Amino acid sequence: MNLPPGRHVELPGRGRTFVRELEGPPGASTLLLLHGWTATSDLNWFGCYEALGRQYHVVALDQRGHGRGLHSRKPFRLVDCADDAAALVRELGLGPVIVVGYSMGGLVAQLVWQRQRDVVDGLVLCATSRMFIRSFKERRRFILLGAAAVASRVLPRGMTAETIARVVSARSTAGPFEGWAVDELRRHDWTAVLEAGRALGHFDSRPWIGGVDVPTAVVAPMRDTMVSPRRQLALARSIPGARFHPVQGDHTVCSTHPHRFVPVLLDACADVSARCAATTRPAAPQP
Repeated sequence: MNLPPGRHVELPGRGRTFVRELEGPPGASTLLLLHGWTATSDLNWFGCYEALGRQYHVVALDQRGHGRGLHSRKPFRLVDCADDAAALVRELGLGPVIVVGYSMGGLVAQLVWQRQRDVVDGLVLCATSRMFIRSFKERRRFILLGAAAVASRVLPRGMTAETIARVVSARSTAGPFEGWAVDELRRHDWTAVLEAGRALGHFDSRPWIGGVDVPTAVVAPMRDTMVSPRRQLALARSIPGARFHPVQGDHTVCSTHPHRFVPVLLDACADVSARCAATTRPAAPQP
């Protein structure tokens, strides 16, 4: 597996995170990739890096508590992830970027726009929604995650990660990538990851998502059982001018079937990039 070059980056006043970067063609738009819950940038985007890097400057970070991302003793908050992302944009001198978020990363992308509008040129929101809880069954799932997060704080250091990695390994269908995937999972701060699951349950952007004023695309797996396609369509309809890009697959289509996901993602990024360029292009001189 060929992965882009990676390095650690210190975010002033926040901590150290891990970043992968592809330069892309000269003058290309910059994509900031934000991965989903329990994943890392590599687990989420490994099937997408090469194709995206041929057309865009690509930057991907491990979000706090995940993989080699920023580790903190503070309880996990999605707003901190958003501020981490904005701090990275500023630290690397990237200027406004197109934020591409998958699942949890899509929630963080929405928050980056809400909290740090100056770093956002456009949004590509994948397999995500305005909120993750609607039913009693979903609410119970997130309550259990919160209880697990509390319990993990009293377990011996490292036990949580090893136990979860063993369970994932026993159930994995990742084939030749199984060992690599389990190694990625062992890098997690699982207390933070479980707290992130609880944070997903409290997220609700419905009061403000209609104010998004940047070009936006929503990429929706049409067989998603984690985030209903209806909720993903509702997200697109809530954002003025947002365009809907369906893809055939379930919630993990980005990594399990990248041959389906990548062409749709490229279309969505091209759509948003073109509209961003059109809004920043100088007006033609009057005759």
